[in-house]
Parts: sequence; C-alpha cells; structure tokens
Amino acid sequence: MYLHNYSLVSEFVLHGLCTSQHLQNFFFIFFSGIYVAIMLGNLFIVVTVVSDPHLQSSPMYFLLGNLSFLDMWLASFATPKMIRDFLSDRKVISFGGCMAQIFFLHFSGGAEMLLLVSMAYDRYVAICKPLHYMTIMNRLTCIRLVLVSWIIGFVHSISQVAFTVNLPYCGPNEVDSFFCDLPLVIKLACMDTYILGILMISDSGLLSVSCFLLLMISYTVILRTVQQHAAGGITKALSTCSAHIMVVTLFFGPCIFIYVWPFSRFSVDKLLSVFYTIFTPLLNPLIYTLRNEEMKAALKKLCN
Repeated sequence: MYLHNYSLVSEFVLHGLCTSQHLQNFFFIFFSGIYVAIMLGNLFIVVTVVSDPHLQSSPMYFLLGNLSFLDMWLASFATPKMIRDFLSDRKVISFGGCMAQIFFLHFSGGAEMLLLVSMAYDRYVAICKPLHYMTIMNRLTCIRLVLVSWIIGFVHSISQVAFTVNLPYCGPNEVDSFFCDLPLVIKLACMDTYILGILMISDSGLLSVSCFLLLMISYTVILRTVQQHAAGGITKALSTCSAHIMVVTLFFGPCIFIYVWPFSRFSVDKLLSVFYTIFTPLLNPLIYTLRNEEMKAALKKLCN
C-alpha cells in the first residue's frame, strides 16, 4: 500500500479495437448481437439443467451448467464496456474499474480452465471406467470439482490483483486494448516491473499450459480407449472430441500465446483476446449442447 499512495493515475484510456468510426458502428451492432446470444444461450442452458431432474442428477450436465454460468461471467467482465465504448470518442475506465476487470478476467478464466479439465476427467471416467462411473463421479465429487475450480480461480486472480493494484502509476495511462489486460497495465507502472511481471505472468502461463496439456492427454486417452474397445465408435468419438478440442484450442491458444510473449505486443493480440473473451463463451453452448440429443430434448421440453 506504500507504493499505491504515490499513484497519480485515477483512470486509464483504452484504445479499443479500432479507430475507424465506420468499423466501430459495425462492431457496435455485431458485438451487441453476439453478447445477447451469449447471455441468452448460456442462461437457457443453466435454466434447463436446473429445471430438469434427469440432467441435474447427471455429473456431465451438472458441470456443463456451471461452465455456462462461468461463460456468462467471462463474457461480461469487458464486453458491455467495449460495446458502449464503440459509441464514445474517449474510451476511459477508472482505476478501480481497471483492477476489477483484471480480477474478473483471471477469476472466471482460471475457474473455467479447471472446470474444462474436470469435464474432460468426467468423460474419461465415463468411457474408460464405465462400470464405476456413478461411484467415482457422485454428486459430492462433482461439487468438490466445481469448488476447487472456483477456489483456484479466486486465489489465482487475487494474487494477480494484489500486486498490480499496489504498483505506482504516475504517468502513462493508455492501454492498447479494449480492456485492462495484465501485461499492458503492468508496463504503465513508474518502476522496473520486469521481474515482477515475469512472476505474475508465469502464474497465468503455468495455469494455462498445465490445463491445456491435461486436456490434450485426457482426450488422447479417450480416443485410444474407444479405438481399442469399440471399432465402430471411433468415428463418433473423434467427431465429439474434435469439437471439444476446437473449443479448448480457441480458449487456451490465445491465452498461452499472449502470456508466452507478454512484453512484446503483436497486432493480432486484440483479435486473440476477442476469441477467448467473446467467441469461446458463444461456442460452448453450441458445441456442448446442440450436438447432444439429451440436451436438445430437455430444451424442447422446457420450451413446451
């Protein structure tokens, strides 16, 4: 807190996605529609899982409902502000609002990474150990997996914000993005933050890479198991896993790329940020529900 007393910056200026007024008008309509679709789609999934006793008692759908809930958080930490900024000439965010964006990004993002690993583990048990599935993936285990993902996400996020908020910000306040991204905000501090930045960003990089490797290993084991025990089921399993792997790649790929070269910004970084903060929460309902017969039947029942 000693350093924070010397911070003179009360707000940050965001550069946004682009400077063209025509593009900003188009993006306002485009991302407004995307955001509404994300919120309605994921909310519909949560309501469907909660209202259907069969889905509620299933470990897979219990985890899916929690994933949709986190997707709504992930899509909401910066997207509404970005949409509003498309109509503003000067895009500013308060110091507290900037820190809040960093917190909710790493909280919801970190928790979602762990939850995706939990969902992959659920599929591994269901396919590789089907006779013990309900014993291993009982309700208590599912609740523990969700709680662990939330707790790790919270600890990861609070550790990032605790260091960032206490840095001295006394000069530059322009962030070259549409939200307060951790590597960009750290660079604005009036001190040498290279070592501190490496430590903080390594935390995010380690979490992203570890979860991604666990997911890839689990899907590889699933495909090998299906190939060995069900010759006709490899095509269906490959189709399902490939869709899941696509979502995982779109979510983890940009995160890993941004945090591997955190202090060297590229022109594609903004586009990558859009993928894991906006498009992934939109793809999850499509991949995990519309390709699932049980979920589609429950959605029809809810609509009726």
